Amino acid sequence: MKLFINACVRRESRTRRLAEAVMAGEREAYKEVCVPAIDFPRVDEAFIDWRNGCVARGDYASPVFDLARDFARAEEIVVAAPFWDLSFPATLKQYLEQICVVGLTFYYNEHDVPCGLCRAKRLTYVTTAGGPIFSEEPGYGYVRALATAFFGIKETRMVKAENLDIRGADVEGILRQAMDGIARS
Repeated sequence: MKLFINACVRRESRTRRLAEAVMAGEREAYKEVCVPAIDFPRVDEAFIDWRNGCVARGDYASPVFDLARDFARAEEIVVAAPFWDLSFPATLKQYLEQICVVGLTFYYNEHDVPCGLCRAKRLTYVTTAGGPIFSEEPGYGYVRALATAFFGIKETRMVKAENLDIRGADVEGILRQAMDGIARS
């Protein structure tokens, strides 16, 4: 299974268009997780205690673990996340918190170092920005760190198109250039 994590809110999302170019010809092979449509549980002390109890017992039967199970089983992952406020939409952070599950997506070795349990060989992070992307670290860097340090995904890459809302920008030309870059990689 391939996984498409769609954190795009807008119907006419340029980020989603770019992600679809990454999945070109295989879109139907990807299971889509529409992150903005998920009703995430309220993470309070009671939830954390319940979830930690499930993990301690190795009881992952609850649907709350479905996202983590799918993420761990995916052979390839595409994340579409618009560049918002130097990062990505808050719902993507909620999703990432839900899939960080000891025993499903990672475990701690004898030295208490996280080791990945995910099958994916590659994660592609796709983003677009109205202006320049000043730093990739708060958005892509965060996802890359989780992918490599926790999930065991060896290869990550970022596909981006920026400066789309700058006065006079050739939006279609910028997107086309980014799509051409995908074809070459």
